Amino acid sequence: MIAHVILFKPRAGLSAAERGAVLEALTRASRDIPGIRSFRIGKRVRHGLPGYEQMMPEDFEFLVIIEVDDLDALRAYLAHPSHAAFGAHFTQSSAAALAYDYEVVDVADAIKLVGG
Repeated sequence: MIAHVILFKPRAGLSAAERGAVLEALTRASRDIPGIRSFRIGKRVRHGLPGYEQMMPEDFEFLVIIEVDDLDALRAYLAHPSHAAFGAHFTQSSAAALAYDYEVVDVADAIKLVGG
């Protein structure tokens, strides 16, 4: 399985209408693009305990995780017009963002990823 992971920091002063447009484009992409196994969004939680939370150099308020079966499905997702529409809203609304793709396995199969 491949996870397409996006960390997102909205730009300052983003209006309610602009936030709504991003969410609409995201919802449309999750509905319209075939091959998506899971499409989830999250908001950062702060626990206040000492440690990694205070060491993060950038505050990414939101997370999007899109799961697909394989690399071909990821390529199809990225090439889909609904992804392009979402990407346009996302770029205009973002103060900072990261996007990465990961092969994901159960921990029992982790040796396949790390070697050994």
